[in-house]
Amino acid sequence: MVHVIRTQRGLPREAASEFPAIPNNQPEPLTVRIPAAIKMTGIGRSKLYELIQSGDIEIVKIGSSTLIPVESLRELINRNRR
Repeated sequence: MVHVIRTQRGLPREAASEFPAIPNNQPEPLTVRIPAAIKMTGIGRSKLYELIQSGDIEIVKIGSSTLIPVESLRELINRNRR
């Protein structure tokens, strides 16, 4: 019996690779919201807010929206590499 490893979308891995989450023709976002930053980095919500409060992660406020520049997340990761 052959088992097929399935991805989150339920498609076989080979088929899922044909459907990337972000199409190649779309530009990378300049900013992301808090939930997306948590998913991108794997940092917990409380820790992310601590890093914002300490100034380790920049934010951009537009109205009531809190946005995090993707570059700020990259810089945080690069500063903490070992």
